[in-house]
Amino acid sequence: MRRSAASKKKSDSVTSATTDLFRSGSSKATSSKEMDRIDHLFNQYANSSSNLIDPEGIEVLCSNLEVSHTDIRILMLAWKMKAEKQGYFTQEEWRRGLKALRADTINKLKKALPELEKEVRRQTNFADFYAYAFRYCLTEEKQKSIDIETICQLLDIVMGSTFRAQVDYFVEYLKIQNDYKVINMDQWMGFYRFCNEISFPEMTEYNPELAWPLVLDSFVEWISEKQA
Repeated sequence: MRRSAASKKKSDSVTSATTDLFRSGSSKATSSKEMDRIDHLFNQYANSSSNLIDPEGIEVLCSNLEVSHTDIRILMLAWKMKAEKQGYFTQEEWRRGLKALRADTINKLKKALPELEKEVRRQTNFADFYAYAFRYCLTEEKQKSIDIETICQLLDIVMGSTFRAQVDYFVEYLKIQNDYKVINMDQWMGFYRFCNEISFPEMTEYNPELAWPLVLDSFVEWISEKQA
């Protein structure tokens, strides 16, 4: 006896629902196994007392990744994790970053770093990364500025490969001037804007009457005198 169209439709619907349920269960099982491997990797580097990957653990991680602890990609990895405290990764931060990178082994993480760098260097992401780099280096809760020596190192790591000349000149200026002992976020972001908006070394677009941080006014004046 031929099945009615309604009966066939109901049967197909049940089959489809069963398939979706199977796929959902399979996906959850895969995701669970992936997270188990990510947690296992975390435990290899974490301090068992604090349940944090601390500076010593990060040093071992860098060694296994075959990169220096000053390599910009380690800072990019912290950005991907949304790590809050410099030199430390919590398990939640580690999970967030490695899941996003689909890296549940050290080899997968190593292979993910070049793609992570491409992602960060996209114009839509780099400004956020640049601001994050400053916040990440604030070592105390109420700290709002960073000492000149650290700023010079951070500028070299974060911006050196993209704006070499600007960074070299600004670092030289910061090291010889006596007006500023620290740099705040507004000044830090001002230099990013300077690199992206002002041609260098001509600087014809620079107008001190606009809302530039005073440290950049002094920097431009110093360069002008240096080039005269």
